[in-house]
Amino acid sequence: MEARSTGVTNEARRRERIRAAIALAVLAAAIIALVIYNRIEARKIGTGSYIPRREKITPEVRLLQQYVQIDTTNPPGNEIAAARFLGARLAHFGIPFEIIESAPTRANLYARIRGRQPGEGLLLINHMDVVPANPREWTKPPFAAEISANMMWGRGTFDMKGIGIAHLEGFIAAATRGRPPDHDIVFLATADEETGSAFGTRWLLDHRPDVFSGIKYVLSEGGVTEMSRTTLTYYGIEIGSKQGVTVDIVAPTKAQLQRARIHLERFFIRDQPDRVLPEVARFFRQIAPLRVEQRDLLADVGRAIATGKFWLLSQAYRSLTQDVVWVRNIRQEGPHFAAVVYMSNLPDTVPDERIAWLQREIAPFGATTGAVGRKEGPVPICYGFVPFPVDFYQSQAMHGVDERVTIDWFTQGVGVMRRIVLSYAGLL
Repeated sequence: MEARSTGVTNEARRRERIRAAIALAVLAAAIIALVIYNRIEARKIGTGSYIPRREKITPEVRLLQQYVQIDTTNPPGNEIAAARFLGARLAHFGIPFEIIESAPTRANLYARIRGRQPGEGLLLINHMDVVPANPREWTKPPFAAEISANMMWGRGTFDMKGIGIAHLEGFIAAATRGRPPDHDIVFLATADEETGSAFGTRWLLDHRPDVFSGIKYVLSEGGVTEMSRTTLTYYGIEIGSKQGVTVDIVAPTKAQLQRARIHLERFFIRDQPDRVLPEVARFFRQIAPLRVEQRDLLADVGRAIATGKFWLLSQAYRSLTQDVVWVRNIRQEGPHFAAVVYMSNLPDTVPDERIAWLQREIAPFGATTGAVGRKEGPVPICYGFVPFPVDFYQSQAMHGVDERVTIDWFTQGVGVMRRIVLSYAGLL
């Protein structure tokens, strides 16, 4: 019995060793295959022979390319050249337009299609200026608008010249339909959006209110798209925008200003809302099914607040219910010390009231409010919509390095915007 038992045990061990050897061989083969595959793919990408999809260069793509090649970096801004470029496109179709100069080289382009009925007009508003770009940091020159790997690379391709071309082509489609739209449609390309709109929208509101007469609906930039690989899973339409205020706080000594700054830190990140706008609550409910981790909190934010669970929401969601404030570094200006306070306010917040609140908070420390650099709001509901999909990495390049858009997604977006404008105009 012992000899037979020992033989069985040895046989079992031998089979186990064979199985282990086979498993190791399979694993080694898989690793070798993976290494070879990665090297082949890396060689393809490195030599430029791998392109996700063949580019289809449409007239709209060429328009965007030419538009991006006009350097409208702000500061200093050079919107007059961009306004003339867009005006030439309108003139090609015999559409009247006006270039409104707010200062030397600073310009806004305005065109209007008169509708059959007064009021309830649609404003397609976009800006021509772009934020600075350092060529040394970019993979491709920021104002060359090169096309590679089915993408156009350049400052403004996403923010916001790509959307501007989509607006323009939608406007032209309505203007050349052969009959008037139901209501007025306005195309407005503005200056100076990136630094506060002193020569753009704000200037026009003060000096040319007729541009906005009869307008009820506004379509601009904003909103998000969500992608799963190359498949669009969510189109987000922005219905409100936080409004920016920048103001100096000033004190005789650095110590006084430092104490005021430390006091304000309690408002940098907060776990309670200021107020939940109805539009924000509706937005939370709509996205809740797509947010597994915070689904229940978003589905009923009022209940989350009532049960003391609001703080569990991520800061990005909490900020949609708060007037946010933060402070930059302290600097010396002559005999005084100063620091810039940035405020990101809810759309209905009155900026002067917010500045008065700031003054009350810092007064006990011997500090006071100083020069106001930017003051926006309150604003009505304005719809922000990106008509073409943008993936995560492209969204991160906005105001950053290597801004770019996918060619065929952009072309599809121009078609989407045409259908939106024509549908609103009753011209489909």
